[in-house]
Amino acid sequence: MARILYGKEFAARIKASAEHGAIALRERGVHPCLAVIIVGNDPASEVYVRNKEKACAELGIRSRHIPLPAETTREELLACIDELNADEEVHGILVQLPLPKPLSESSEEVLSRIDPRKDVDGFHPVSVGHLFLGTPGLRPCTPAGCIRMLEYAGIRMEGAHAVIIGRSNIVGKPMAMLLLERHATVTLCHSRTENLAAITREADILVAAVGQPHFVTADMVKPGATVIDVGINRIAPKKLVGDVDFEGVSEVAGAITPVPGGVGLLTVAMLMENVVQAAKAQTEAGGE
Repeated sequence: MARILYGKEFAARIKASAEHGAIALRERGVHPCLAVIIVGNDPASEVYVRNKEKACAELGIRSRHIPLPAETTREELLACIDELNADEEVHGILVQLPLPKPLSESSEEVLSRIDPRKDVDGFHPVSVGHLFLGTPGLRPCTPAGCIRMLEYAGIRMEGAHAVIIGRSNIVGKPMAMLLLERHATVTLCHSRTENLAAITREADILVAAVGQPHFVTADMVKPGATVIDVGINRIAPKKLVGDVDFEGVSEVAGAITPVPGGVGLLTVAMLMENVVQAAKAQTEAGGE
C-alpha cells in the first residue's frame, strides 16, 4: 500500500512558519491583515471563507470579511477592491470565486484590479509573470502547497518526470512552472492529449487536476509513483472524492494524497504564508 500524504501534517509545518513570520512582524508594529470579498451566498464559498478566517485567527493574522450582495455591480466590486488597495492596513486581498452571474464574466478584470503586492492568490498577471520568469513573487496557493508537501515528504523532484493532467491557470499551468523550477521534466496533459494513460504511466510524480471523479485509475499509474490528487468532486450531499480512484491507485503508487484531508489543507496554509510574505514585502518597501 502507498504512503498516504495527509495534508494536516504538512499544513501544520507551513502554518508554523507563517505564524513565526506573523509574530516577527507584530513585534515591529505590523499586524498582517487579509481582506476577503465574497459576493452572494454560495454555500461552498461561505465554507471556504470561514476556513480562511479560522486559519487567520489561529495564526494571529487579522481578517476582514466583506460580504457583498449577489446583485453587486461590476463597478461596485471594482470600487471595493480599489478601496482595499489604498488601505495600508490591508496586506492581502482575496476575491472568493466563483463570482455569481453576470459578474463571473468580469472575473479576469476583477482579479487584475487587485494591487499585485496584495495578490495573495497569485492570480494577477504580474504574479503570473514573476512565476514564469522565476523571480520572487506571490505564488498560487494550491500548487505552491503541493510543492512544499513534496519537499517536506522528501520526494525527489530534480530529474523526476512529472505529469500533470489539467492545464488550468489556477493549478495545472503554475504547477508545471513550479516543478520546472525544481528541475523536474514536466509533461502537461489536457482533454485533447492522445494516449493519455501511456503518458501517465511514465510519471514519477502524477498530478491530477482535471475535475472528474475517479478519473485516474490504477492502470494509469507507474508502480511506486507519487500521486497528488487536487480534485474535489461532490458525488453526494456529504461525500467528496478526488480525481483519483484512491482505493485502486493506492495499491500501485508509492505515495498518494487523500480526498478529503489532502491538498485542500495545504491551500489554506499557503494562503496564510502569502499574507505574511505580502505584509513583510510591503513593510520593507514602505521603509525605504
